[in-house]
Amino acid sequence: MTQPTPLDHTFTAPIGVDVKGDVWSCVEMPNSVEFFGTGKSVKVNVTVDAIELQNVGFMPTGTGGHMLSISTKLRKQLGKDIGDDVTVQLHQRLT
Repeated sequence: MTQPTPLDHTFTAPIGVDVKGDVWSCVEMPNSVEFFGTGKSVKVNVTVDAIELQNVGFMPTGTGGHMLSISTKLRKQLGKDIGDDVTVQLHQRLT
């Protein structure tokens, strides 16, 4: 297995990504393909606002970027809904 790579990258974006006409409960990372060096899924450890998440995937958006799923449970913990901004800090790349 590849060693985890430390990351120090933060971005703020709204919850809600248009995927083929449907709005998904995800947050899209700007310039993600350039940052990760791939258009494929990437596993990371992140903090969303103040909540730490381990081994989560940034999935391809299908339009040349990556998105992080924000579950209903996580939205409730954050007190956020579709359209609200969240701040995502990337700590470690696992794959």
